[in-house]
Amino acid sequence: MNDSNDSEPLWSVQRSVQLYQISGWGDPYFTVNLDGQVVVRPDPTRDTTVNLYDLTQGLKDRGLDLPLLIRFSDIVGHRIRCLNEAFQQAIKEHDYAGTYRGVFPVKVNQQRHLVESIVEAGRPWQYGLEAGSKPELLIALAAMQDVGGLIICNGYKDQHYIETALVAQKFDKTVIVVLERADELDTVLRASEKLGIKPMLGVRAKLTAKGVGRWADSAGDRAKFGLSTSEMVELVDRLAECDMLDSLVLLHFHIGSQISSIIPLKNAIQEAANIYVELAKMGCRMGYLDVGGGLAIDYDGSKTDFHASKNYGLHEYAADIVSHVHAACTKSDVAVPTLVSESGRAVAAHHSVLVFEVVGTSEVRFGVPQEPPPEAHRLLKDMFETYKGISSKNVQESWHDASQAKEEAQNLFKYGYLGLRERAQAERLFWACCEKIQERLRKLKFVPEELWHLEQTLSAIYYCNFSLFQSAPDIWAIDQLFPIIPIHRLTEEPTVTARLADLTCDSDGIIDRFIDVEDDKHVLEVHEWKRGERYYLGMFLNGAYQEILGDLHNLFGDTNAVHLRLTDDDNYEVRHVIKGDSIAEVLRYVEYIPEDMIEAVRRQAERAVSSGRLTNEQMRTMMAHYESALRSYTYLTESE
Repeated sequence: MNDSNDSEPLWSVQRSVQLYQISGWGDPYFTVNLDGQVVVRPDPTRDTTVNLYDLTQGLKDRGLDLPLLIRFSDIVGHRIRCLNEAFQQAIKEHDYAGTYRGVFPVKVNQQRHLVESIVEAGRPWQYGLEAGSKPELLIALAAMQDVGGLIICNGYKDQHYIETALVAQKFDKTVIVVLERADELDTVLRASEKLGIKPMLGVRAKLTAKGVGRWADSAGDRAKFGLSTSEMVELVDRLAECDMLDSLVLLHFHIGSQISSIIPLKNAIQEAANIYVELAKMGCRMGYLDVGGGLAIDYDGSKTDFHASKNYGLHEYAADIVSHVHAACTKSDVAVPTLVSESGRAVAAHHSVLVFEVVGTSEVRFGVPQEPPPEAHRLLKDMFETYKGISSKNVQESWHDASQAKEEAQNLFKYGYLGLRERAQAERLFWACCEKIQERLRKLKFVPEELWHLEQTLSAIYYCNFSLFQSAPDIWAIDQLFPIIPIHRLTEEPTVTARLADLTCDSDGIIDRFIDVEDDKHVLEVHEWKRGERYYLGMFLNGAYQEILGDLHNLFGDTNAVHLRLTDDDNYEVRHVIKGDSIAEVLRYVEYIPEDMIEAVRRQAERAVSSGRLTNEQMRTMMAHYESALRSYTYLTESE
């Protein structure tokens, strides 16, 4: 050891911060204290922090079992503030004569307490709501109590949806119905004539500019929603025939979610700004330009155009929108519009953290094998010789020899020339060779491509008390990356590489892709799990889409959830506690009646008692457990 490093610790908090990229994706909300525990700063303008590990322990002491979704309402407020301040600064810098009015797309997370927090936090900024369906419109109308509150109506619309929106225009709000398809105008005209209410309309443009990543097809000629330029011209002509050109007040476009590069956004804004100008010159009243969503989240902290990151910041995003719209309008002497964005992911993603516990492990650890006895099968002796000869210079050759021997052992067993014990010895020798090869690979600068898989193959499986399909379905569905890290023990070196398995019996219920400095990695560095000790992991930035997309695979229901809010005395309080689903509740979702189930089991138990197969005490135990289980959490709970 170098004497100059004798005083240096083997591991440090800073090395953990670097390993898990916390400064990249967590700033300014998440960091690590000197005790190696994750702390949350819900409002970066204040010094108040929340120790996530202590909070988890405290909530458990109050009777809330893990997995636990913790929502920080102040983060939502700060996100809305940052978004609005970015546009205010850009408007000032470019001498823009209009204003900015953001809206939150309710589809991103329809949870009542979150929507109420957004309305409350957005009040100083006249922040509105966007509805993409009839149920979401009903939410928006009930939640948006502010005079002049902005509600944008998107999505497929039937007569009832449109009539509801038109009547709501007579409230003290601004309600705009966006035409997503050309034939929706007929429904609007019928509703308008029936109710005697002139509509306030928007139109969604099907841009030629396309986004990047998984949602690139949200724009383009074959996009699901939007009108082509020829359809928009026909729409304007029809409105002119009906003397309703003043009804068209908004242009909307959307080129996809999580736009990781600023270039497609620049192209889309330029195109949309020119369309807006042309609509105004054709006599439409206009007044609003809705740039849709797409403002990305830096899930991996790399600040690149990788699909899980973004290569731009809030101020660049706002400045590009303001400058391009300003330039197009100034060139054609058209009044600039009120700018609207539907930044749901950027507002909601940071505010919630899923905390879950490791409950068991499965590891490939065979250690140093014993030398086979003289009478052992030749193959076993050859495999042991391969093991002994592994060095940094022959890792690839040793891998070939070990793999060939393993295949030969399987064939010999299949044809009856190798016993079960001998096959087991061959497997142990093979895995011992793999472990030794992997140890040598860690010391090499260049690793042969065919050996890249060894790290994942030899990684441990950490079994965790949560359902991937309920709490993070995008990981399974679209390979979404979320930051996952231990929330404590970050003063210790994580010496185990692992994949994370959930409680479901589905082989897809495993997380084997994690954020990394470059691209992604297939294992997560974790600490050794010790039976009898708590080991908590946190999944971060999952406040957008995951809750509402979650399903009931294996009947694992909604998790326990809490809402935290900072207080005026630099403390925090738990504002709301939402208990997770009980087993009885999820059974009712799938048409079972728990009372009938209890009675059906009771009848079977009575028959067993009558025939002498069951004692009265055993029956009482059975029924007590059955009824108690129906009332309990769907996830693993601590034994009493």
